[in-house]
Amino acid sequence: MPALYTQDSIERTREAVDMVELVSAKTELRRVGTRWLGLCPFHDERTPSFSVDAERKLYNCFGCGVGGDAITFVRELEALDFPEAVELLAERYNVELKREREDPQAEERRRRRERLLALLERTAGFYATYLWEAEEARRARDYLAGRGLSPEVLGSFRVGYAPKAWDRLLVGAQRDGFKPEELLAAGLAQRARSGGLLDRFRGRIMFPLADARGRVLGFGARAMRDEQGAKYINTAENDVYHKGRQLFGIDRARAAAAKSGRVVVVEGYTDVLALHQAGIEETVAVMGTALTQDQLGELARAAGRDGTVFLAFDADRSGQEAMLRAARIAEDRDLQLRVVQMPEGRDPADLVAAEGGQAVIDRLASALSMLEFAVERTLEDEDLDRPEGRDRALVRARALIAAAPDRSARRDHLVRMVADRLDVPVDYVIASVQGRPPREEMRVGAGEEPVGAKQGATKLDAEGVFLALCSAAGKAGEGYLSRLTDAHLSSPALRRARDHLLAHPGDPLADLPEDRELAALLTAVAVAADTGEAAGETRLHTDFLGLDKRRIERELRRARADGDFERQGELAAALQQVRRELDSAMGQDP
Repeated sequence: MPALYTQDSIERTREAVDMVELVSAKTELRRVGTRWLGLCPFHDERTPSFSVDAERKLYNCFGCGVGGDAITFVRELEALDFPEAVELLAERYNVELKREREDPQAEERRRRRERLLALLERTAGFYATYLWEAEEARRARDYLAGRGLSPEVLGSFRVGYAPKAWDRLLVGAQRDGFKPEELLAAGLAQRARSGGLLDRFRGRIMFPLADARGRVLGFGARAMRDEQGAKYINTAENDVYHKGRQLFGIDRARAAAAKSGRVVVVEGYTDVLALHQAGIEETVAVMGTALTQDQLGELARAAGRDGTVFLAFDADRSGQEAMLRAARIAEDRDLQLRVVQMPEGRDPADLVAAEGGQAVIDRLASALSMLEFAVERTLEDEDLDRPEGRDRALVRARALIAAAPDRSARRDHLVRMVADRLDVPVDYVIASVQGRPPREEMRVGAGEEPVGAKQGATKLDAEGVFLALCSAAGKAGEGYLSRLTDAHLSSPALRRARDHLLAHPGDPLADLPEDRELAALLTAVAVAADTGEAAGETRLHTDFLGLDKRRIERELRRARADGDFERQGELAAALQQVRRELDSAMGQDP
């Protein structure tokens, strides 16, 4: 157990703090009488309600109720524990901290760690300077500029470049008094076959990996040439650096996360830089796709009580599987996870470069709950154009739906989602979830095709029901019928029925064709239109959006099968838009 700091050390740290200077780094203050006022850094407001008492070194917000001293301010705003906050302030205001009851071995380990941290900090500065001053780093500068990253954001994250020379860092660090074994322990050097030492990182773009306090613990390094081997390598696990605990950018994201109550998690370094540059400063990266318990704990601290973690991983299978794994290991934590759906073949940095930061903000607003995401994945994994595929999807989806609270808005939303995608009535999905056998007239699956797919079929699926609604709705219905394209309707019979209804407004049974299948379908539509309740504009609009959503999803599956990435991006954006419209029409939160 680490030694505690003496009470005298803590009090001297509190006394050394310039409270106005400390708070002014987070929000602009102006003097009013004996106090300083400004906008609260803990919540959004337009009228200043945040007050600082410079004499007593205290702060208070009359809007959200927060208050305390300098240590509390740093703890809450930077998501640090008490010792970390004390250490940060002592370092900032040059106060020497003394520990109680520290045994000699613990003191030796602490001093060794401090030496390694100093070496890593020196190295980060060396790499950052080399990126901007060395001619050999020109290609790296061009690459980073090509990703749309500004010098300001690169400087803020201390991005650098490691020289190609075998021992450039070794020589300089030893000249500054660091020992070879310290360079090995910090993961900055490795042994050559000859037994000597050489720099571990050479000819690569360097991303410092810092802890929540901003102390550099290691590096991520991107290759600039194919012959360098792995595209990315990290500092090897050691006494200071542990990959499973690391979140790239956590030191830069903490304040924004504490204020917004959310953290956005991406996969890569440049994704973090691009989103910070776009103003989404609560973004961090896992540097891969495997979220650990330690990382989730850090995310929970950063997001704060009742905060939300948004997972914006790549849309490929590995990224989606990673989000499902994160949900499983987060079950024991009071942590709300949501999934940001990214366009196929694009990462967040690509999306910002192509469409700007607002495109990411829009996707955050329409992020899915983990249950919604899991149901979506289940539906995506099955061939919904075949009855057996729909049956399998329903069996898998009903177990997920059952996890939502009974009679909740969330469960209702999931039920509608599945019914919409499977082209079955809502009651059929509810019966399946509750373990009741559905009424025979509801069955769509096991050997039965949708309306219009076989001779004599007369049961109406979602598309047929919409035709009936339009037929009964007069002019408003005609307007929606005219908006139905062939792509909205899944069979030739349904398309011919649409054309017939448009040609015979108000009288669907007029001039019935000799085609038995079409005549049976039109008869079913006419009966449903005559016996059902008249649909208003809201119902027509909602059902049309449901058909439009299924149309886009069918086209998206075809684009994926064809490997058409450009078309996938267009369709993914269209799908997000129709989902937002559906959520609005149904009165559901995204």
